[in-house]
Amino acid sequence: MIEKLKNHIALNFPLLETKKLLLAASGGLDSMVMAHLFHKLNYEIALAHCNFQLRGMESFGDQNFVQEYAATNSIPLFVTQFDTKAFAEDYKLSTQVAARKLRYNWFYELLETEKFDYILTAHHADDNLETFIINLTRVTGLEGLTGIPEQNEKVIRPLLLFSRQEIENYAKENTIQWREDSSNTSDKYLRNKIRHHLVPMLKELNPNFLSSFHKTQTYLQEAQAMVEDASIIVYQQVAKRDEDNIYFDLNQLKKLPNYKSYLYQWLKEFGFSAWDDIYDLVESQSGKQVFSPEFRLLKDRDSLILSPMNFVNEKEEYLIDENQKEVKIPLNLSFCKVADISIVSNKTIFVDANKLQFPLVLRHWNDGDVFQPFGMEGKSKKVSKLFKDEKLSLIDKENTWLLCSNNEIVWIVGIRQDNRFRIENETQNILKIQLE
Repeated sequence: MIEKLKNHIALNFPLLETKKLLLAASGGLDSMVMAHLFHKLNYEIALAHCNFQLRGMESFGDQNFVQEYAATNSIPLFVTQFDTKAFAEDYKLSTQVAARKLRYNWFYELLETEKFDYILTAHHADDNLETFIINLTRVTGLEGLTGIPEQNEKVIRPLLLFSRQEIENYAKENTIQWREDSSNTSDKYLRNKIRHHLVPMLKELNPNFLSSFHKTQTYLQEAQAMVEDASIIVYQQVAKRDEDNIYFDLNQLKKLPNYKSYLYQWLKEFGFSAWDDIYDLVESQSGKQVFSPEFRLLKDRDSLILSPMNFVNEKEEYLIDENQKEVKIPLNLSFCKVADISIVSNKTIFVDANKLQFPLVLRHWNDGDVFQPFGMEGKSKKVSKLFKDEKLSLIDKENTWLLCSNNEIVWIVGIRQDNRFRIENETQNILKIQLE
């Protein structure tokens, strides 16, 4: 086993040779074999043990066991304890998900503070098979069937090529001690049901099942790589982005025979789960939205717009004093007195300062807002109608600010000036306002 691991590292992870490695050590069979192997191969390692306090004194027995092993073998050790049940209740998580979050958050903290290069976990081939079956019982895309990745950013799983039986045989041959987790014997958890009942049946049907499964997963991973390559090429044809948003051209998208698959590939990383609702957006009316915890997808005419969730407080407003030269929040505006006007644009206006009443107010627009468009003497127009004429999306509307004087609109910032505050022949006090 040790030669097989050496060859595997040399072929797939030669970068580990000179790195500082943090090994996750639960005290169980897999992690203790991994610790033994990397210690014997003279890698620079340290162990990290999490006490989740889920099994009473047994959890502290695991902690003591790992501490004794580290001390005996002169291996640096980091230990932490979590109130996992309280964390799970606070964040409405299952105990297993809560433990995973706590565990990896702490690992990454150690990676940063203690200057480790990689985290190593002891997942093996049977773990990979169990994960595949779990995903198979749920709604999943192709990537859900490709198994546990050998490397995920800074996390490396060097034992995935070994079966549980190989690991146990090695432990017995080398008199490696480990702790048994009593919860592993319970069929309370889905993974244990699969481990105790389904996997033995599959291995009985085909003694080489793990080997066959590994080949199948290799084919699935290759297919997933092809899908990802294709999605990148098509993305460049369909999507455009600015600083905050991604715009998907629906006319281009609907030319694709499998556009739903592309949407799934592009949007899965943003936390969406209501896939049928997302697919329905393509043919929905403008204004329809689908939300993930941190993003939203908006149908706007011939586009789908992906944007981060920015919760707009319609009552949010900012006051601007008469002597104020600039505003940094929520927009970068500058104010200065000038003798003459220069070029007027969407980002620069010139107003008669004597017509203003301070403090000016910078606020969001409301449905009933009315203004007099620049150059249209005495004619009023709803701000909402201007937005429609300008074909602004809902996101653009939410990000639009109004500069007001005594409840009258001076400027729909960056879009249109109000005619009532224009420069006239008799104007003597000109104020230049610019959106930087």
